[in-house]
Amino acid sequence: MTHRALGALFAVATLVTACTSDESDPAASSTRTASPPASADSPTTAGPLARFHEQRLDWEPCNEEFECATVQVPLDYAAPDGEVIELALLRAPATGDDPIGSLLVNPGGPGGSGVDYAQADIVGDDVRERFHVVGFDPRGVGRSSPIDCMDDRELDEFVATDGSPDDSSEVRSLQQQAAVMAQGCSERSGKLLPYVGTVDVARDLDVLRAVLGDAVLYYFGSSYGTYIGALYAEQFPDRVGRMVLDGALDPTLSGDEFARGQAEGFEHALGAYVQFCLEQGDCPLGTSEQEVRSTLTNLLRLIDADPLPTGDAARPLTQSLAILGVALPLYLPGAQSYPVLSVALEQALAGDGAALLRLADIYLFRNPDGTYDGNHNEVINAVNCLDRPSGESVAEIQAEVSAYEAISPIFGPYLVWSGLVCAEWPVPPLTPPTVDAAGAAPIVVVGTTGDPATPYEWAQALTSQLESGVLLTYEGTVHTAYNTGSRCVDEQVDSYLLEGTVPADGSVCER
Repeated sequence: MTHRALGALFAVATLVTACTSDESDPAASSTRTASPPASADSPTTAGPLARFHEQRLDWEPCNEEFECATVQVPLDYAAPDGEVIELALLRAPATGDDPIGSLLVNPGGPGGSGVDYAQADIVGDDVRERFHVVGFDPRGVGRSSPIDCMDDRELDEFVATDGSPDDSSEVRSLQQQAAVMAQGCSERSGKLLPYVGTVDVARDLDVLRAVLGDAVLYYFGSSYGTYIGALYAEQFPDRVGRMVLDGALDPTLSGDEFARGQAEGFEHALGAYVQFCLEQGDCPLGTSEQEVRSTLTNLLRLIDADPLPTGDAARPLTQSLAILGVALPLYLPGAQSYPVLSVALEQALAGDGAALLRLADIYLFRNPDGTYDGNHNEVINAVNCLDRPSGESVAEIQAEVSAYEAISPIFGPYLVWSGLVCAEWPVPPLTPPTVDAAGAAPIVVVGTTGDPATPYEWAQALTSQLESGVLLTYEGTVHTAYNTGSRCVDEQVDSYLLEGTVPADGSVCER
């Protein structure tokens, strides 16, 4: 989401400061090296998966400078002779004459499009020279046998519904929307729903490695994409080449622990915004931290009672949309995104919700014409309810609201109710696998100390679980660290991808 959202922010307000970069010197690297470049001959799998590994890709020009192709994978890996589905690929060919191989990339989500991601400037020029950068839409996502649960009008209603209900009527409305989402997914995509979990996505990744001709996997995953990488390493440790997991998820977390961690992360990020706003001297929310927080809380309370006009009578700014509008800039480099948030909040305080609505729409991948880019808002439920369900009843959630409010008065209630859809889900959850990836080559895990969506502690936890995990820390507040402003991080990641030089475990890049 980061690259798309950052570009779109400039259309929301003109008061955006110039981009700044951290110029910290990279920490010292160890002398360990990752797997050497793969040979041109990729091993295939004998037996029922051989026909998938031996596919030949038919690359065709697309989107001017890129190449597109599709590849087939089994719907159900337990029945590989059965139904197949297609995955969409996009390749940015290496700009140099001597490529190392293909670097598969995933932007997170669940539900993010790797096809879109690979078209952005997600890696440095040196990496682009030596790697074909290949994005893929995971199974069920975007152009890859996509899940479909709701039409655009229904989705508008789903995302605008009060996500932190205050009374029984609002609880019933949220339950009804959760049931509509679950029923729609079952009716329109029921055959696919049991097979969109991350374990199967990771198995697809090995098919992609093989058909791309690499003996080992080169992979960059951010946010949820780190979970895909971790499960790949667990299932295929001997095929891990150079793997970077930026903004890591902790595989051991339950749905409740996941939501609590995000509540803490967003509260920390909100605190960083508050300090920035105050330091500017003209913060529209007040002159002290207490006043700023009180003003924001009261604004959201007023919006809950009476949604703000936005210039579109059919889409007033509801509390849920306002919270998403506040959340989006917290993902991004503060110097660029915080001024935009201040403008949007100032307008909302004056009774105009248009700017916050536009931020929410960017978060939701909603276009001005009412269409949605891809199916992110549906896939995220389908995957999370398989991988990391909460499945709690209304009574159980209500019993936890006060604890979440104590963690984050603004984001906590919204997050504790977010798992309600899993209680309605038509497919039972999978058993989460244990991850240690014993025998894998060194895996670089990047964690940002103030990351709102994937808290730093999750990166620490994943590193400790991976037998060959190496932690690279960035002291900042952005969601994911690579190619977002830290030369220190960029140089160490690039050196690892290009030369196999593994950062010293525990290396720290300052802001």
